[in-house]
Amino acid sequence: MTKQIKKKAPPAATPPETGEPALDQRTLQALIGYNCRRAYINIMPLFEKRMAKYELRPVDFSVLSLLKANPHINQKRLSVAVKVSPPNLAILLDKLQQRGLLLRERSPLDRRSQTLALTPAGLSMCGKAEKTAAELELDATAALTDDERAQLIRLLQKIYLN
Repeated sequence: MTKQIKKKAPPAATPPETGEPALDQRTLQALIGYNCRRAYINIMPLFEKRMAKYELRPVDFSVLSLLKANPHINQKRLSVAVKVSPPNLAILLDKLQQRGLLLRERSPLDRRSQTLALTPAGLSMCGKAEKTAAELELDATAALTDDERAQLIRLLQKIYLN
């Protein structure tokens, strides 16, 4: 068994605007969840601002991206992948279908179920949105090198892919 060494983060610098000592956040900064949440809080406004031109929320973007990469999957598989309940996903899919971004088609393998696919407009928008997402991620993580960014993604995936 390997021994883990617990390091505490150094205290933050004194905020220049008040001259008061910074709050001691070492306990929180030693928690993965806290650090993930703080990174999320910094990235999400950038995502929302840049995706506003496509009128896409994070879940909408995830659905479009998954459908682009996996055409003709069924709603159940998509629901599991995006961790959205089937009833809530149905509402989201209705909205994307009304916007002309996706189609529901009868499954050729099981006529009782439907598969999902992007329309040409959905494919076009998804391609543009994926490019925007890649650019905003680079901007949001500008303090990281390419190798550090790749390592961070690998480490986060080790947590949620198990």
